[in-house]
Parts: sequence; structure tokens; C-alpha cells
Amino acid sequence: MPKGQMAWLFFGFSGRVSRAAFFLAGMLLIVLQIFVLYRFTLAPEGSGASGLWALLFWGLAVVSVFSSVALGVKRLHDFGKPGIFAVSLFIPMVSILAFIVLCLYPGDAGANEYGDRTNAPKQ
Repeated sequence: MPKGQMAWLFFGFSGRVSRAAFFLAGMLLIVLQIFVLYRFTLAPEGSGASGLWALLFWGLAVVSVFSSVALGVKRLHDFGKPGIFAVSLFIPMVSILAFIVLCLYPGDAGANEYGDRTNAPKQ
């Protein structure tokens, strides 16, 4: 994997991302959140470990929101739509449907205005 590819995947807004990369990156974010929340529930209430896991959970939540927006924008770019539609990922009940649609809807076969190929920033 080229240097900086993971940073671009989770934090960049330019370019396009494929269905598989969008799904796998989204699942990674969910698994990380679940793991940290699980560890928080195991820590004794009021302990230092409990505070640390709570802090990690909220920090990860902020990073996950930003990353979800970046992933959604790039996924929308893959089929030629503007990234503003990524806000649908934050509307309760619509978000699950939007995630499923973004995972299943095929992208443009060739180049579009957002990039020459999928899984790469716009050059």
C-alpha cells in the first residue's frame, strides 16, 4: 500500500473509493468503537481505567464521524455525485439505508470529474 494511502482513505476528501473499500473501512471504524466500548464496560466504575476507556471512546467517536464523512464523500464521488449528500449518513434511520445503498450501488466504470480511478485521490 502506498505511503499515506490509509490517511487519505480515512481523512481525505478528494478522489473516489470503491464499494469494497467503503464497506471495509466503515466496518473497521465500527469494530474499533465496539471494542473500546466493550473495554469501558469491563473497567470498574470510577476507576482510572474506566476514565481512560471513556476518553478513548469519545476521541474515537470524533475521529469516526470525520472519517465517515470523508468515506461517504469519496464513495459518492465514485458515481459522480457531489459529496454534500454524505449528510444522509447522519440522519437517524436513513443512515443505515444510505450506508447499504453506498455499499451496493456501482461506481462509474471509467474516469469522472472526481478522479481517473477508484481508491485513489484525484490527481
